[in-house]
Amino acid sequence: MMDTAAEDDKDPDIELFVKAGSDGESIGNCPFSQRLFMILWLKGVVFNVTTVDLKRKPADLHNLAPGTHPPFLTFQGEVLTDVNKIEEYLEEMLAPPKYPKLAAKNRESNTAGNDIFAKFSAYVKNTRPDKHRALEKSLNKALSKLDEYLISPLPDEDKTGRQGGESNRKYLDGDELTLADCNLLPKLHVVKVVAKKYRNYDIPSEFRGVWRYLSNAYTRDEFTNTCAADVEIELAYKDVAKRLGK
Repeated sequence: MMDTAAEDDKDPDIELFVKAGSDGESIGNCPFSQRLFMILWLKGVVFNVTTVDLKRKPADLHNLAPGTHPPFLTFQGEVLTDVNKIEEYLEEMLAPPKYPKLAAKNRESNTAGNDIFAKFSAYVKNTRPDKHRALEKSLNKALSKLDEYLISPLPDEDKTGRQGGESNRKYLDGDELTLADCNLLPKLHVVKVVAKKYRNYDIPSEFRGVWRYLSNAYTRDEFTNTCAADVEIELAYKDVAKRLGK
């Protein structure tokens, strides 16, 4: 009998394959890789991480997930390649009481900030000076919508601890990181690093909610230790972030 109890107590065999950085070994810039890395870390499950050098993709990996770019995951030997499906699968398989549930309680938390990355991409890829201001404005508008969400109280937030009816929660859906944060934070971090480097752009300081959110995230190992180094993120955008013409 003892054996089955010990078996039940064992974590499943999980290996996460993420994009490698320029040295072929460290973590590379990939918000999707980081999203899965954060989810597994927050679940408190034991797992292995393998970085995949896309310039020299090893043959055994090619056999494991032919034609697939990282991130992908093996769970008890089964190969999973679609990030959204992997997220759903992990939430289902790594469930309470042993593992925490990470889904956001408020549906809006899952879509907050979801247009920021597209606006940012248009902004850094643009080469035409005459379009620069308009694209920057539309990035600011997307950030402002996120800011509004972060400072507006959630339905279940305690009304007593707030100044002037503003929310002071740490993350999108409350004081704990959820799947919504695992999706948004890696992208927001890329926006912050890349826009500064190639457009000398800072997220405006009046977006207090966004800044509070980021500073809370930077205190968490689950976020900072799964981030690629800034220089890796900058390198990844070296050819994407086009110079503005004169």
